[in-house]
Amino acid sequence: MVSKRRLSRSEDKESLTEDASKTRKQPLSKKTKKSHIANEVEENDSIFVKLLKISGIILKTGESQNQLAVDQIAFQKKLFQTLRRHPSYPKIIEEFVSGLESYIEDEDSFRNCLLSCERLQDEEASMGASYSKSLIKLLLGIDILQPAIIKTLFEKLPEYFFENKNSDEINIPRLIVSQLKWLDRVVDGKDLTTKIMQLISIAPENLQHDIITSLPEIVGDSQHADVGKELSDLLIENTSLTVPILDVLSSLRLDPNFLLKVRQLVMDKLLSIRLEDLPVIIKFILHSITAMDALEVISELREKLDLQHCVLPSRLQASQVKLKSKGRASSSGNQESSGQNCIILLFDVIKSAIRYEKTISEAWIKAIENTASVSEHKVFDLVMLFIIYSTNTQTKKYIERVLRNKIRSGCIQEQLLQSTFSIHYLVLKDMCSSILSLAQSLLHSPDQSIISFGSLLYKYAFKFFDTYCQQEVVGALVTHICSGNEAEVDTALDVLLELVVLNPSAMMMNAVFVKGILDYLDNISPQQIRKLFYVLSTLAFSKQNEASSHIQDDMHLVIRKQLSSTVFKYKLIGIIGAVTMAGIMAADRSESSSLTQDRTNLSDEQCTQVTSLLQLVHSCSEQSPQASALYYDEFANLIQHEKLDPKALEWVGHTICNDFQDAFVVDSCVVPEGDFPFPVKALYGLEEYNTQDGIAINLLPLLFSQDFAKDGGPVTSQESGQKLVSPLCLAPYFRLLRLCVERQHNGNLEEIDGLLDCPVFLTDLEPGERLESMSAKECSFMCSLIFLTLNWFREIVNAFCRETSPEMKGKVLTRLKHIVELQIILEKYLAVTPDYVPPLGNFDVETLDITPHTVTAISAKIRKKGKIERKQETDGSKTSSSDTLSEEKNSECDPTPSHKGPLNKEFTGKEEKTSLLLHNSHAFFRELDIEVFSILHCGLVTKFILDTEMHTENKGSRNIGFSHLQQRSAQEIVHCVFQLLTPMCNHLENIHNYFQCLAAENHSVVDGPGVKVQEYHIMSSCYQRLLQIFHGLFAWSGFSQPENQNLLYSALHVLSSRLKQGEHSQPLEELLSQSFHYLQNFHQSIPSFQCALYLIRLLMVILEKSTASTQNKEKIASLARQFLCRVWPSGDKEKSNISNDQLHALLCIYLEHTDSILKAIEEIAGVGIPELINSPKDASSSTFPTLTRHTFVVFFRVMMAELEKTVKKIEPGTAADSQQIHEEKLLYWNMAVRDFSILINLIKVFDSHPVLHVCLKYGRLFVEAFLKQCMPLLDFSFRKHREDVLSLLETFQLDTRLLHHLCGHSKIHQDTRLTQHVPLLKKTLELLVCRVKAMLTLNNCREAFWLGNLKNRDLQGEEIKSQNSQESTADESEDDMSSQASKSKATEDGEEDEVSAGEKEQDSDESYDDSD
Repeated sequence: MVSKRRLSRSEDKESLTEDASKTRKQPLSKKTKKSHIANEVEENDSIFVKLLKISGIILKTGESQNQLAVDQIAFQKKLFQTLRRHPSYPKIIEEFVSGLESYIEDEDSFRNCLLSCERLQDEEASMGASYSKSLIKLLLGIDILQPAIIKTLFEKLPEYFFENKNSDEINIPRLIVSQLKWLDRVVDGKDLTTKIMQLISIAPENLQHDIITSLPEIVGDSQHADVGKELSDLLIENTSLTVPILDVLSSLRLDPNFLLKVRQLVMDKLLSIRLEDLPVIIKFILHSITAMDALEVISELREKLDLQHCVLPSRLQASQVKLKSKGRASSSGNQESSGQNCIILLFDVIKSAIRYEKTISEAWIKAIENTASVSEHKVFDLVMLFIIYSTNTQTKKYIERVLRNKIRSGCIQEQLLQSTFSIHYLVLKDMCSSILSLAQSLLHSPDQSIISFGSLLYKYAFKFFDTYCQQEVVGALVTHICSGNEAEVDTALDVLLELVVLNPSAMMMNAVFVKGILDYLDNISPQQIRKLFYVLSTLAFSKQNEASSHIQDDMHLVIRKQLSSTVFKYKLIGIIGAVTMAGIMAADRSESSSLTQDRTNLSDEQCTQVTSLLQLVHSCSEQSPQASALYYDEFANLIQHEKLDPKALEWVGHTICNDFQDAFVVDSCVVPEGDFPFPVKALYGLEEYNTQDGIAINLLPLLFSQDFAKDGGPVTSQESGQKLVSPLCLAPYFRLLRLCVERQHNGNLEEIDGLLDCPVFLTDLEPGERLESMSAKECSFMCSLIFLTLNWFREIVNAFCRETSPEMKGKVLTRLKHIVELQIILEKYLAVTPDYVPPLGNFDVETLDITPHTVTAISAKIRKKGKIERKQETDGSKTSSSDTLSEEKNSECDPTPSHKGPLNKEFTGKEEKTSLLLHNSHAFFRELDIEVFSILHCGLVTKFILDTEMHTENKGSRNIGFSHLQQRSAQEIVHCVFQLLTPMCNHLENIHNYFQCLAAENHSVVDGPGVKVQEYHIMSSCYQRLLQIFHGLFAWSGFSQPENQNLLYSALHVLSSRLKQGEHSQPLEELLSQSFHYLQNFHQSIPSFQCALYLIRLLMVILEKSTASTQNKEKIASLARQFLCRVWPSGDKEKSNISNDQLHALLCIYLEHTDSILKAIEEIAGVGIPELINSPKDASSSTFPTLTRHTFVVFFRVMMAELEKTVKKIEPGTAADSQQIHEEKLLYWNMAVRDFSILINLIKVFDSHPVLHVCLKYGRLFVEAFLKQCMPLLDFSFRKHREDVLSLLETFQLDTRLLHHLCGHSKIHQDTRLTQHVPLLKKTLELLVCRVKAMLTLNNCREAFWLGNLKNRDLQGEEIKSQNSQESTADESEDDMSSQASKSKATEDGEEDEVSAGEKEQDSDESYDDSD
């Protein structure tokens, strides 16, 4: 149809040309017209002219049209009769044609013959058509003349091959071809077809194009097949004619199989086709697709269609930059623009196809879904997913699911997405709303990798799309921020932060939307508030747009309003916002002076603005200790992470930090006097002060003066004339002081190193016997005193942990020892003060919501924390790596085991309770910086101290106590951990040696005489923490990004160098192999099952990064089996120390990595479980000591699940498979059914509810897999392997009968948790009956099948008798007995169950007679 429309347009153009020429030649009056005609009539005595004149046509000379005096049909009839009646017929025809040939030798005459004739008769008298045909067309309508004239035209046509247009701009070749169109009758269609195809083969390319597109109007239907064949041959020879040929083929009536061949031809040539031809070709391919071959064609199409190389990405990006910067395309960009237009047209064709053909869109998604390799995914795939997502609303959920799976598996990565937008941004721009809708949907996902991908969609949409789309992006991000969902808010803010850096001028245009978030600050966390104010401050003070002053005004208004609030939550927002804004205003711009030469230094006016803002914050927060402490913390964070201008830093040093000494430091030789409840002493000093210049921290007097302030409450007693500072501000104030000195002196802390040595004014903290006699108020005072001292020491350790001198290191270690001692004392006080609420250590909104820690509340929280402790924590800086970052936080900041170690039971009663009390108070301790872990370089003893000291800082359900860590990126944290790899390896090896020696001395007996239980427990805990840290590090998702590959290489080099010193240029595979062997060597010293699981997981993470993993995979299976076959120490004889979840995980790892799952299952079920059955009640299997009566259900569930998963992977047999394949699959199914039979029969011994539930669930799934995967195999194998098939069915029949008994058992016990599985199971069993019958019928063994009634029995085989119900069941029995035995069995089992008066049970029992 396309060609017809095109031709009609060309004909219209010709007719318009003819009409125009006719109009030009029309005279003003009839008189002049006649005289004109008389002068230009062709005077020729030839037969040709005479016969035409007789018939009604007057030939004209020059440029005048030939005149038709009669109707066209009358002319043709008259001429035909004249020729037939002529005496010399048929010789007259040759003379006539010869006259024509002579006449048309003149170019003007030939042109006149090709143009339409002029009509002389009145319009009213005309009974024919409203238009006149040309002379040639009229002659072609006469049968006796047609062959000769066609021959003449084809002979004449080559003369005009290279003359496209004459002086009148009339295309003669096209006119000649048009004469052959729409003939009423073709005398010799075959000859015409032959001639025209010959003409095509010799014609120039432009004429070939015209002739080919005219073929549907020239040849008759009977010749379509021949034309199609000729064109397909031409398609192979000449690629340049692909477009017109495909256009014509779609208009011809051709055999579908022939079209398939043509389509395949085109597909084979797809790689060599020009870009401008692609739209037509893709249209032909898509329109020829059927539902049967859609997936195959689309899969091949996406493999061969690589638009990324067609568009030349490098030049495209260059032209894009020019377009955006200069606003005009360069001359070199015109070619790219043309190519881009072809791409847009191509995607329009695809859009049209998928909009109206559902099968195409579904096949395209399926083809992308089936692509497994990361390297096989293309830019084209992503564009297609976006197009289908925007075109077909029904497929949106499907596409979202495919995208999520691809993102999780790492198949679609950031680089691919970036390339998609940079190459096809013009195509994607039209789908902006759909892409934003997809991004919004992805951001709702709980999976961090998917959220990250959604954020990238927003980022690239803003980067590559126009202003309108940018506005939509910002609006969508603001909506996410105001949604209240924490993950969404974090991600959206991170994207805004990137956009502000990426394109500040574009963000400035949308600043009004971002500013609107200031109205929704109630549900935003402190870390999110920091980000928001950073974005707004960057926009407000960027100076790239002077219109940003309105943002500054609004921010000042909001900050002043929040600071003046009496509600601490709003004051907190004001403090964070003000400090963040001050940081942007006072940023050191000396490094970026090349951009703004006039802003190399902070002006006096700007400095005044900064100091005024900070003084405002200080004055608004000094009445509240929490507000002051928060202000100091925020200011400290600002100094730590932002490089401030020297003027601003100098002001901080003089106005704020100098007040520290006045507030907290006193002379150590002057003991404060007062009415204190306890005697004041200077304790924990590291040096003896004999002179008068010694200093001390005035802690107890300050705390007492606050009247036992709780949670930083209001001051109740003040000395007149003296400004009182709360002891709550001691640690935050010192942190600010330390960071300010550090920044001013390039890390040198000599000015304040006296604070590391100085004592603290306290009292005797050890309670001793007086604990019981102390009042609750006194206990609370002592608890607060210890908490404040601990937080002081923690900040001291944070400050001086990086000192390099041995003396300073020793002092830091001593402070760590003091922390450990104080925590032990604190536990004793907490045990007798259940309602005590400690002073805050972290001063954000979240910590203010903590309720008093009563004993009941603590126990409830601990129970709850066990479930939520592993919840992933979102990283404040890089969301893409939060999953592993949480692992690192958990590993580094919470070395307390999340699961009780095997020796924890040794610590019972009060000790365990007080440990939990302290454990639950982690939010009230100051956060330790990650730099503290550099102490690990000092030696093994430090690890013990650090481990004990750190277990108060635990991660619960919220991010309390990790605000400093959250402000660091994942890359920074990973880099810090890398610095610790060597000392951690040292510790790991030392602990390994410790357990090796212990095992040699005591023969692995934990409670032996030479084993110190507490030491064993601490070492085991350290072992587990180290393995957790290693696992968290190497499982970091960021290693998949190219920029982090060097980090992975460095880490692996550290591990491999522990085995042998290798070269730095080792390949990655070699490093992975050596690292695997190094870590594998630790398996012999693993002290607990938890450690074993972490070691296995660590080895698996290393293994995942390797390509040659088959051998190492077997090693993991072997190692997992060793751990399952090992006796693990336990302090509690009544209950296993192994967590069911951990055992489940390790067992799954073993079965998934073993080379033969069926053999492994058979070993456990056939060896281990019988040993367990024959052992005493509390004993375990001798082969698998981890298999006990408590853990049996875990083993059973895993084996059933893995068995079902394995058989589902077996491909169903086909008749085309070889005999060997049939035999191998049949053997495999025999083993699988045997394993299933062993497992199913265990319910006769272990009939607890969980076991029966597993049996019902996975039993049905196994039967379904048998139906789908095994029965097709039996169809083809029955004749050649009858005995094997019947044996298999007989075994399986006994298993399904037991499943039937289990259904009866579930109903008779009325257990709804079990009975919900019964209907589906029975349906599956009935399907199996029908399928077996179909298999026998297929193999001409129908008579071997019969149905009977089966009695309901329980698990032990006893008949179930019930007056109320009789279940309708279906089961099958397949036997290889003789006909007589089968008949006997039918009589035995076919008895009707008489227990129900109302229903007759129809059950089934099949028997197969192999006598056939």
